Amino acid sequence: MPEVQDIFERYGREYHSKHSMSPGQYKAMMDIIHCRTEALGGHVDECGECGYIQIFYNSCRNRHCPKCQTFLKEKWIDARKEELLPIPYFHVVFTIPEELNMIAYQNQERVYKILFDAVAGTLTELTADPKHLGAQIGFTSILHTWGQNLMHHPHIHCVVPSGGLTPEGKFKIGGREFFIHVNVLSSKFKGKFLWMLNKAYEAGGLEFYGSTLEYGQDQCFQSLLNSLRRKDWVVYCKETFNGSEAVIEYLGRYTHRVCISNHRILNIENGHVTFKWKDYRDNKVKIMTITAEEFIRRFLLHILPSGFMKIRYYGLLSNRNRNTKLKQCRRAAGYEHSKAQFKGLHAVEIIKILTGKDVTLCPCCGEGRLRTIRVIAAKGASPPVAV
Repeated sequence: MPEVQDIFERYGREYHSKHSMSPGQYKAMMDIIHCRTEALGGHVDECGECGYIQIFYNSCRNRHCPKCQTFLKEKWIDARKEELLPIPYFHVVFTIPEELNMIAYQNQERVYKILFDAVAGTLTELTADPKHLGAQIGFTSILHTWGQNLMHHPHIHCVVPSGGLTPEGKFKIGGREFFIHVNVLSSKFKGKFLWMLNKAYEAGGLEFYGSTLEYGQDQCFQSLLNSLRRKDWVVYCKETFNGSEAVIEYLGRYTHRVCISNHRILNIENGHVTFKWKDYRDNKVKIMTITAEEFIRRFLLHILPSGFMKIRYYGLLSNRNRNTKLKQCRRAAGYEHSKAQFKGLHAVEIIKILTGKDVTLCPCCGEGRLRTIRVIAAKGASPPVAV
């Protein structure tokens, strides 16, 4: 089946010769091209019984590579099981209006941080209000920057529990219905985001060029803010999950996802790429064909700045509360014992648990064990370091 790697391998260098790319975009492209090839090196294994030889090439481990996320996702899911509470959870999505998309892209670190902060402030303040829950909760936020058609569409997914710790130190549980109306969430989120965006503008922290150049003038920018204040912002809340274990499995679908997975790519032919996408306007799966150049342009829109954290933890899940307040809630709920399976295990052992396959067993004779007899040095490609 065709893959993102094939598209970059065939057309990526030509794209680079025609268009400017950030260092992070270029590195992501080259990492994807070299992933699991001799360029990144690897090792040669031999069966001690039959002498069968097998070559393994290194993964690039770039967080934007479709091939490199499955194992990381499973380890992440397993670690999160130590943080669960036996209460209902909700999936809440916060989206900014499309008028802000280009400003966000031109100011990624600043605007994405504002998006995280506005979401965190909204949930933290409203859940602490006795009118809604009256407790401190612990929630996870994940940034996505794409829609199904690969266009720029920044939004944040949150998994929100229906309970937390009261100011008196008691564990409080809400009902199975989400305890904050989406209109209240939307209004609070809109106010916080626009206030923070205006503060960044007044501090000279935003850049404008190309189609957004006019917003460098104060009158135009304030006019934009006023129009956005009059709009209804989209906040979506999905129903609860069937059991706390399902929460983490569901969340894992979002945490390590890249803008398009390889299984959605149907064909690469004559300089065009055909892929599946879901149109949420009518909730139907459709087929889209675009030029390889346009596909690469859209893919590169979603390469995050180096070091920018797209998964963040708040409240009871923050570093300072995870080992104190969160444990207090788990004790109160009678849910103290960790359910993590992978702690202290080697990658080979984890793979066996996940797939039932012993990758050290010789695939040829089925009796001998594979052992490394030679290391293959990388051939000058960028080293396999995650960005």
